[in-house]
Amino acid sequence: CVCSDGLTHCKFALVFAVAMDLLGVISMLLGVFASLEFEGQDFGDLLVYSGALLVLFSMGGWVIWYSGNIQGLTTTKKLGGTAFDRLARNLSRRIRMPRSQSSP
Repeated sequence: CVCSDGLTHCKFALVFAVAMDLLGVISMLLGVFASLEFEGQDFGDLLVYSGALLVLFSMGGWVIWYSGNIQGLTTTKKLGGTAFDRLARNLSRRIRMPRSQSSP
């Protein structure tokens, strides 16, 4: 996730999700409304199914973008939790931290 300061974090995930949604919807609409026959075989179903898969695949981008934009989380000092909780917080921080700050 390429994160940066500003209004939206993880801009790469946002662009990925929107692009996959657009490609998926266009593919589905072409499959439904365009008559796509090649050598007597109809390829409309293939476009509908592949478009649905692209839209489903974009959900990963939306989840990453949304989770990267969550603000106001409590610091580690205030949170105790289990070892799994600490591991999840550390992983989340590494994903959100810009690359220039991640190396010691």
